[in-house]
Amino acid sequence: MMQQGKVFLVGAGPGDPELLTVKAVKAIAAGDVILIDDLVNPAVLEHARQNARVVPVGKRGGCKQTPQEFIERLMLAEAQAGQCVVRLKGGDPFIFGRGGEEREHLQAAGIAVEVVNGISSGLAAPASIGIPLTHRDWTQGAVFITGHGKTPEANPDWSALAKLNLTLVIYMGVARCAEIQSALLAGGKDGATPVAVIQSATGAQQAQLITRLADLPHDLAASGIGSPAIIVIGDVVRCADQFDAHACQEQFSLQARHSA
Repeated sequence: MMQQGKVFLVGAGPGDPELLTVKAVKAIAAGDVILIDDLVNPAVLEHARQNARVVPVGKRGGCKQTPQEFIERLMLAEAQAGQCVVRLKGGDPFIFGRGGEEREHLQAAGIAVEVVNGISSGLAAPASIGIPLTHRDWTQGAVFITGHGKTPEANPDWSALAKLNLTLVIYMGVARCAEIQSALLAGGKDGATPVAVIQSATGAQQAQLITRLADLPHDLAASGIGSPAIIVIGDVVRCADQFDAHACQEQFSLQARHSA
């Protein structure tokens, strides 16, 4: 009887291949079959064996996507055939990476699964421009949120989040930034709250915007920044390398006068 293989759910980090963990490198090197997401820097495949089979399984909003059901069936079939399967994901597999769903599916079929954490873009993006998610002068915590839920009913309660004095780290929020901004303002969030948007964090194409919550949709559209991006909302953005408190305050005051 053929011995069943194993599946590694591996976080490849935010983009910079040097941010791979040692454990991730070892898992990639062990893989017979590697299922790689679109957001993973292909440079990490230098750690794979020459005879490893690499299968692109792209999943990116607004683009052609590999169905999740197909990915899960493929992992299961390869593991049942005795292969060492590496599911290579951008960021961390357990932070908006569907790693929990995949682990449950595989374990239900009796497949051994090991999770190898990676550096999430929600950590790396703000750090790349000098923003700490917590700071004793500004906030004592951070909330990681998706910009949209699985269903409209499962969308975040932005009104409740607006009342928290915590850093908001929003994944997949660019397409809905106007709706998010409106809901946060309606919930009582100060329009002068600093905001950073970081696209393709730690990669060669990284771009960023520093603005205020009141100006977010307009400034984001004007900047040309798009997905994949992380939106950081909170006073910790004042620590950003490019933050200009005087310019941001002037911009907000000018808008306030125009709105009066």
